[in-house]
Amino acid sequence: MLFVFIIVGVIPLYIFMYTLLDNYEEKAVSNKFSQMQDQITMLSNQIIPTGYLTLVDVPEIDAEVNRVAEIFQGRILIVNGNLNIVEDTYGLYDDNKYLISKEVIQCFNGNSSKVYDKEHNYLILTCPITHTVDNQKVVVGAVVMKSSSKDIQNILDGMEQRALIFSLAFAIFIVIFAIFFSRRLTKPLTNIINSIDRITEGYLDEEVSIKGYNEIERISDSFNQMICRLQKIENSRQEFVSNVSHELKTPITSIKVLADSLLMQEDAPVELYREFLVDITEEIERESKIIDDLLALVKLNKAAGDMNITSVNINDLLEQIMKRLRPLATRQNIEMIYESFRPVTAEVDEVKLSLAITNLIENAIKYNVPDGWVRVSLNADHKYFYIKVSDSGIGIPEEALDLIFERFYRVDKARSRESGGTGLGLAITKSVIQMHHGAIKVHSVEGEGTTFNVRIPLNYIP
Repeated sequence: MLFVFIIVGVIPLYIFMYTLLDNYEEKAVSNKFSQMQDQITMLSNQIIPTGYLTLVDVPEIDAEVNRVAEIFQGRILIVNGNLNIVEDTYGLYDDNKYLISKEVIQCFNGNSSKVYDKEHNYLILTCPITHTVDNQKVVVGAVVMKSSSKDIQNILDGMEQRALIFSLAFAIFIVIFAIFFSRRLTKPLTNIINSIDRITEGYLDEEVSIKGYNEIERISDSFNQMICRLQKIENSRQEFVSNVSHELKTPITSIKVLADSLLMQEDAPVELYREFLVDITEEIERESKIIDDLLALVKLNKAAGDMNITSVNINDLLEQIMKRLRPLATRQNIEMIYESFRPVTAEVDEVKLSLAITNLIENAIKYNVPDGWVRVSLNADHKYFYIKVSDSGIGIPEEALDLIFERFYRVDKARSRESGGTGLGLAITKSVIQMHHGAIKVHSVEGEGTTFNVRIPLNYIP
């Protein structure tokens, strides 16, 4: 930023300075030529009537020519129609000398010429002397005026020196301002970098409060939201590890208690052994179910490249799932209703999607009321297909709706354990739907029932 400030501030300043000096020089030279032209015109008007060009000695004209030459700190040569030098203010040529040059020849063709020699500091203006004969202008001679341009150069040198001093002072000001302003601009960014470094070191409990221009404050707010999200992820990770440890340890603890109870009874009857072994078997099955769900969740968290996408008839898939779960519903006297509004074929991973939908319908059955109902509907448009799973069950408290997709989260822990749930079913379901680039939403009223809405693209996008 410092470099940009200097480039943007200093370079245009120097360009402007040298452009200004060049414009002044061009204007000054043009004005000087105009003044020389005016003097030549005045001299021409005096020369023609006096016969000066015919080598007649006219002291008044000589004096005027010398006066003009002195004013311009230069030299004047007057040439007649025969190219004879009539007057030379330097006195280097007499009347018998001729002046033949390209500029003089051009004068007799009616053209003036201008020469500006910047290196040697002089200007040369060659103009014709014209006389009107029968309403026609006739060139009868030429005036060559050489004038010093040191006055222009001196003014330019002074202006350049003052401009250089001003530019240097302004450049110093720009550099100081650039250093100050760039530090002011980058300080909030430096603070953000320091905060990122602190978070990298593990300090997730620190918020960033950075004051500055609007964009920096927005970055600060977004950064705090990111920190909050990281904290939630970290808390979720710790809670997940804790829950996994607890869930895996609970069946083992129960098995140990049951085994110790049997060992403490030396003459325990066979019926008691059988009863305890049944309980131990149930705990082993529960442990196996938790491990299976954990492995399924880990597999689902892998890259989408593990997806086995095929074209699947969704109507047939839902009918198979409901047929498989109907005995579970019959045991609880739950009515199962299936509604299909149109045939639907989509590109999905049949095994994974079947697992996700099974979890939704199975939960609708498990957490229902006696003599309740479960309704599954299927619909589609040109882009997505929609699955709705509704039930008349116990519902979900409003404060728990944002948490039910978390791993191991249970609304009613006691009832979940009785039904054999691990708290991973909805987490698995959400992972599967996200792998299909779909979405899942839930609406529930406690004591009235729950509805899950699933939307999945008909065509899988890798």
